[in-house]
Amino acid sequence: MVHARSLRSRMVGAVAVIAASMLALSACSGSSDDNDSNDSDSSSAAAQGWPRSFENADGTTTEIPEKPEKVVSTSVSVTGTLLAFDAPVVASGSAGNGKFFAQWSDVAQKRGVSNLWAAGAVDLEAIYAEDPDLIVVSTSGADSLADQVTELQQIAPTIVVDYGGQTWQELAEKLGVATGMEDEVKQTVADFDKYVDAAAAKIKVPEGSANIVSFNGPGDSNPIARKGSAQAQLLTSLGFTIEDPDVKWHTQAEEREDFVWAAYENLTELTAETTFILSKDDEGAQAFTNDPVLANVPSVKAGQVYGLGKNSFRVDKYSATEIVDSVVATFAK
Repeated sequence: MVHARSLRSRMVGAVAVIAASMLALSACSGSSDDNDSNDSDSSSAAAQGWPRSFENADGTTTEIPEKPEKVVSTSVSVTGTLLAFDAPVVASGSAGNGKFFAQWSDVAQKRGVSNLWAAGAVDLEAIYAEDPDLIVVSTSGADSLADQVTELQQIAPTIVVDYGGQTWQELAEKLGVATGMEDEVKQTVADFDKYVDAAAAKIKVPEGSANIVSFNGPGDSNPIARKGSAQAQLLTSLGFTIEDPDVKWHTQAEEREDFVWAAYENLTELTAETTFILSKDDEGAQAFTNDPVLANVPSVKAGQVYGLGKNSFRVDKYSATEIVDSVVATFAK
């Protein structure tokens, strides 16, 4: 006969074993669920193209592990394009005067974009404070941090882009890849193209050709836009035929696709019937018209010298829209 106390002990032991087994099974099940969840997250990220490799303008490659949610732009010249397709910009460098570009400064303010520093005054601690998951650097210009990419990579994945010699649409396409916002970029560009097409239908383009000049007067270079410049391409889309300056006039060591840096005297050799003055409104453009050395330039003789707009130097979606609206106001049918 089994003693009652011994029987109870055996029963308690059996229950303990069963309970332990159930806990073990439960733990195994939970671990499996967690693994399944992690696998699902990984599969979802992979399906969306993450992680992805970005080909930088300097020939290097940056690995971006996941879709960025906090982007820092160290280049004020690039920030406008990021804002155009609603990229999650949290902070940006500013121009040399410590301000954002006028054409999109109100947009940046509404979106709470922090002003990191004025061009040339870098503070890496300011970037650390933003805790970004993507940093954008330009290859050249006063706002370039190309020589500090290594330090920036210690903070977050850092990409390098070249905003010179291309349209904002082309730059946006590259930035769309880095941010995982390709669809937003396509929609933004398509909407702008429709806007330009509608504007072109509203204007009567003057006969002959047109040129675009950054007028600085005697004793300085006077850049003239080439057909490949963003400004020239925009005017071409509105129906203008652009006079391409002679590349032999270029005073810099390296040839550029966007502008010819011409001597003041070369301006007398321009042949277009219409001239647009870069970074000026119509009032500011009068300095070109009133210059006695330029009195016989065809556009001056025709009275067809216009400002391209105060914000026309750096073309992004916002300044391009200003240019389009100005052209419509001047040449409306």
